[in-house]
Amino acid sequence: MVVCGDDGLAHRLAAELRGVYGEQVTLVVPPSGRQVPQPVVGRARAASAALLDRVVNATVNRGGGNGGTGGGPDSAPDEREVEAAEPTESVLAGVGVDRAAALALVYDDDDETNIRAALTARRLNPRLRLVLRLYNRRLGRHIEELLDQAAELALGVEEHERPGWIDDNSTTVLSDADTAAPALVATALVGTSKVVDADGLLLRAVERQPPAAGEVADPGLCTLALLSATSNDPAGAEGSEDSGDQGPQLLPDAEAVSAATGRGTVVLEQVSYSGPPLPPVRARVPPIASLFSRRLRWSLAGLVAATVALAVTLTLVTEDDPLHATYVTLLDLFAINEPAHNDSMGRQILQLLSGLVGLLLLPVLLAAVLEARGLFRSASSLRKPPRGLSGHVVLLGLGKIGTRVLTRLREQHIPVVCVESDPDARGMATALRLRVPVVLGDVTEEGVLEAAKIHRADALLALTSVDTTNLEATLYARSVRPDLRTVLRLYDDDFAKAVYRTLRAAHPDALTRSRSVSHLAAPAFAGAMMGRQILGAIPVERRVLLFAAIQVGGHPQLEGRTVGEAFRAGAWRVLALDTAASEQPPAGAGPPAVAGTPAGPGQPPTGTAARDSGLVWDLPETYVLRREDRVVLAATRRGLAELLGRRGRARRGV
Repeated sequence: MVVCGDDGLAHRLAAELRGVYGEQVTLVVPPSGRQVPQPVVGRARAASAALLDRVVNATVNRGGGNGGTGGGPDSAPDEREVEAAEPTESVLAGVGVDRAAALALVYDDDDETNIRAALTARRLNPRLRLVLRLYNRRLGRHIEELLDQAAELALGVEEHERPGWIDDNSTTVLSDADTAAPALVATALVGTSKVVDADGLLLRAVERQPPAAGEVADPGLCTLALLSATSNDPAGAEGSEDSGDQGPQLLPDAEAVSAATGRGTVVLEQVSYSGPPLPPVRARVPPIASLFSRRLRWSLAGLVAATVALAVTLTLVTEDDPLHATYVTLLDLFAINEPAHNDSMGRQILQLLSGLVGLLLLPVLLAAVLEARGLFRSASSLRKPPRGLSGHVVLLGLGKIGTRVLTRLREQHIPVVCVESDPDARGMATALRLRVPVVLGDVTEEGVLEAAKIHRADALLALTSVDTTNLEATLYARSVRPDLRTVLRLYDDDFAKAVYRTLRAAHPDALTRSRSVSHLAAPAFAGAMMGRQILGAIPVERRVLLFAAIQVGGHPQLEGRTVGEAFRAGAWRVLALDTAASEQPPAGAGPPAVAGTPAGPGQPPTGTAARDSGLVWDLPETYVLRREDRVVLAATRRGLAELLGRRGRARRGV
């Protein structure tokens, strides 16, 4: 495996491949002087960490340290680090890309470098499995197709060989922002980052306490794991793989679940939002009725009524035709009629009154024009938080992470108020398109969070690129509202853990989560390098469950077996069938089976497809998996590696 990158994601990805899958890894990084600096460095970061350590020691009396992060040993024989300014052809050839199984290009904010290196690597090794880090999703789809087509032509892949070839040798384009966004959104919704995005459907793993006597636990969509008997630390200091029989059991069978009395479970269920709904988005072009304010509409109505009254009075005084009297009144109103020198006194008075109404009409018309222009202009400008807004999420930072999180929150119909200091930030256009209120200002300045209605918010997501800014905003928000749910993005995992434990100790009644984007994104990138489509990863204490969508063809453990036969406890379990990707049943297979009833061979069931995702979750145990089926399964990292025929080399203690 070859990993090329310039930030923390590259190092964590290399550690994931080496420590979890036992792969040989070559890490290509820029020279020390050219590496991208961390957001918080030097004395500031050291002082913050030291301060938090002192607070932890004073407020929390825990043993066993911080539990470790699994960052890998200091010297690993299976990792080689090479310094190179750019991944040129000579560099890629020097690190053995022509003989490598997979290459990850994860340079931060440099899509051009990643694409150029991918094109070069595909030419050097058409069989190479490529994983690219690109923020532009539309460009990523085109690059995937281009690189896969180039490899197919170079290798002469036949049409019937494509499913198996794509699973093993395809190009995968990922974004750390897209990978981390579901976990951050779920934390804001329900206080957990244990989520997976399955074909647009947001799912979460929920920890359930053991049911009381006479109660039956809700299994949700399925039972993913049994918690260890000692799992009482939400930070994950216990429940590792070395916990023995009392440790967590991933993917247990029904017999193990029924026999595990007194132990909590982790079940899978759909994420939903039950808070106040987001106000409907206004049309880009406002309707005519809403062009003017209420005061202006009353003014216009008064002038129209005065004009009608003058026309009626003129008709009565002069005994003129009503239509002609109205015409004369309008001429007097706009001061374009002849003076009524020789007319009666009543006619002269009416002309003077019409002129006075005309003078009043001029400023009203001017105000109407200005209001209409202002309203049309506001349709293309940022909104301000409306009065009375409550139960919303305050999102700090509209960079690449914040933009993806904002899109996810809006898809879930969650009210959001954004805070951004840079008017030209990446996500400002997205906020404008989604009509989301934005407060422009430095979040560390007084009054900015108040303008975002932080005192009435349900959650705070601090996702700026500066650790100290996120920490300061979180601390200030907690001083305003101690029970506020807070999620802050921190660059360093150890620093994030120290912040989390300190805030949890200081505010035990409030939910606090600190997250590192590289920590959330690395498992998905590593999974893609192993040759499958990873949907997400869910931590269970100190172990991890992966969710993947794979083609059944080419996997003898699945193909031709029933769902029940394909299940291997502790390794993998088929959860759902992707009906959108699966082909139609063969002719003569009969009508689709009813949900929850057995289906014959070659016949897909029509179980409950959650919303419009096309995923059937209630697969009967007797359904036979076909070669052309695409299934969603949960697996341990070792189990999935075994399922795909790439077990790697066992490492002691992993």
